Amino acid sequence: MAKLKAADIAAVKAQGFLINRGTELFSGRIVAPGTVFTAEDFKNMAELAATFGNGKLICTSRLAVEIPGIPFDKIQEARAWAAERGMRFGGTGAKVRPVVACKGTTCVYGNYDTQELAKKIHENYYIGWDDVKLPHKFKISVGGCPNSCMKPALNDFGVEGHKVPVFNNDMCRGCAVCQIEKSCPSKAAKVVDGKLKIDASVCKECGVCVGKCPFKAVSHESETVYRIYVGGTWGKNSRMGTALSRYVTEDEILPLIEKTMLWFKENAYAKERLGMAIDRIGADKLEAALFSDDLLARKDEILAKEVLQRP
Repeated sequence: MAKLKAADIAAVKAQGFLINRGTELFSGRIVAPGTVFTAEDFKNMAELAATFGNGKLICTSRLAVEIPGIPFDKIQEARAWAAERGMRFGGTGAKVRPVVACKGTTCVYGNYDTQELAKKIHENYYIGWDDVKLPHKFKISVGGCPNSCMKPALNDFGVEGHKVPVFNNDMCRGCAVCQIEKSCPSKAAKVVDGKLKIDASVCKECGVCVGKCPFKAVSHESETVYRIYVGGTWGKNSRMGTALSRYVTEDEILPLIEKTMLWFKENAYAKERLGMAIDRIGADKLEAALFSDDLLARKDEILAKEVLQRP
């Protein structure tokens, strides 16, 4: 086979195939909805690796699986083989990247079904916006609690689940061994003068204490709310995500993702990450746009625009 051209390498990279250093072989990246693979998926990926690659499966930092060692002339055949079995290659380029989620769905600290939310985001934006060219990559992370295992604050859009403890002073009996004080990982809860006190300046609103009081001094029914981070990056240029000024409800999350990407598309320069655009334009202006309906009203107009070039 003739030596590969740069255009050939770029074309298959857009389809989720990355060249293996020092070779003319490629790694194909399989992306799972909600970061969940089934047992059947793994059987198929193993067969795919043995048939088209070098027999290895490699997990990526974004919870996808790469199959290395695929020859260039077998890529399209591998794509078709995977598609017939309900699997999809992808995950590269200046667009929405594979959505990652922690195991909050089953974790004892998880405040909500993280994998189900990630699946919705995957379907609506990773797949739904597949043909939308953004100024740069756009990473989305779904975290179940403030333990931050999926680092929501280091992604372009991060979701973090919280449960705000609702304290009923009348129900508190000032127990010698208070289950709320005992369970609080932040040491924000203490019994003082026979009554529980929760220091709001220390409390992480992680939800660990919710439901622990046998007398229901801390409500069993605290609802999950969500902290949203925008503009986080990690790597050569790191930036902590900007936290929006208030918690949001689950119904607000998908519209906020869409508005953030529309703002990014309209305001960022080519090859400029969201966080850099926020620092250049102002976090206050971004938040004002996110909590209004203007961006959604102009969605078609914004998507029709070319990505801005630096002046």
